[in-house]
Amino acid sequence: MRVLICSFYFPPSGGGGVQRSLKFAQRLPEFGIETRVVAPTDSRWIHHDEPTTGLPPEHVYRVPFFGPRGRLPAEELYGISGLERLRRTALLQPRRMLIPDENVSWALTAVPAIVRIVRREGIDVLMTTSPPNSVHLIGAAVKRLTGVTWLADVRDSIAANPDRRIESAAVRLKERTLGLVVRTVALNADAIVAVTDQIAAELTARSRRAPVEVIANGADFDDFRNLQYQAGPRLRITHTGSFFGKRDPRPFLTALAGVDADVVARFVGDFRRADLDWVRERGLETKIELIPFAPRRHSLELQRDSDVLLLLLPEVGERGRDVPSGKLYEYLAARRPILAAVPPSGTAAELIHAAGAGTVVAPDDVEGLRQALTELVKRWRQGNLPDIVMPPEVEQRISRTERVRELAELLQRLAGEAEEVAPFPDSRRATATLTTNDPKPQ
Repeated sequence: MRVLICSFYFPPSGGGGVQRSLKFAQRLPEFGIETRVVAPTDSRWIHHDEPTTGLPPEHVYRVPFFGPRGRLPAEELYGISGLERLRRTALLQPRRMLIPDENVSWALTAVPAIVRIVRREGIDVLMTTSPPNSVHLIGAAVKRLTGVTWLADVRDSIAANPDRRIESAAVRLKERTLGLVVRTVALNADAIVAVTDQIAAELTARSRRAPVEVIANGADFDDFRNLQYQAGPRLRITHTGSFFGKRDPRPFLTALAGVDADVVARFVGDFRRADLDWVRERGLETKIELIPFAPRRHSLELQRDSDVLLLLLPEVGERGRDVPSGKLYEYLAARRPILAAVPPSGTAAELIHAAGAGTVVAPDDVEGLRQALTELVKRWRQGNLPDIVMPPEVEQRISRTERVRELAELLQRLAGEAEEVAPFPDSRRATATLTTNDPKPQ
């Protein structure tokens, strides 16, 4: 069977959100599924990584995108007041008015291109994977025009994303407009994949026909093969990824200030200027190291060569209850101890406990974080921070291989080829793809 994955964020776009669609595209051929990808020529995202995908170039179709470039509005407006702030705010308004998101204009070029690919190549299943949410409008349009079977992969809650500031009237208004995407997916997709049970429940409540299945993110243990950990002269605590929405490093940093030890917290990625000013006001510069956005390979090296990995997830009530963060799976694959400032009753905490991977403290519990840091320092000085060895059943359950197997089985059922799927032997991986004659491949 032949599957076409439509992904807006795909190399050379950088960031953690790239990995799910990339890994599915790379590994579905191991299960006998011929896979292609359609992605923007340039997503205009703020981060770029290595352009290589590990896929044959003729299997990646690039479609132009003429929409606005990715931005960080809070950063652009920070520290600016008066007329200049009003001017810059006005410049940001057009992109905010695009519904359901600022990337929706990609549909103008993507829909006709995907229709041609589906018809010419005999695609059995079209899979759209969000974010952005507008990619699912592309799936609905292509299904209507071609009749192709459509699978929607929903990675973030469409109408109740925990990272949105719902106290803002503008955000609440936009969430109401996102109901259009929810209805489009629920009423038109042939099947829906959700990353969490909570997202699945949101879609199941509105779906009249499409089955909804949960396929979580996965841990790529092989990505850390041959990467080494070596203890250094300071206890290194590493956080990867950006801070946005209600994600807040200040409770952790306050706890860190109260620990009288040689500890450095390394933040790899975007660190808000407001938080940096807060750090400077408290004289904490010597306890942190800021590393700009790093290519994925370097990010993996930094995670592996850390004494402790730091996970920060805000307490946002039911919206964030079962959001474990894709970063957590990467941390687990790195096998270094985790300090998790996350909701204690959430999925992230449950997974860390099941894996025996670290310490969980409530996000705003400064004293609890200080005590956890003190204990980690003690263990580090004793040479007692070994790699995490998780129960075999947990490791198998969270591995990317199992996630890809689940997706492969669903795709084959959708294509009417239901059967138990197993990975091809390594010798067959390179030949489990289809050659195309598209005049405009990658």
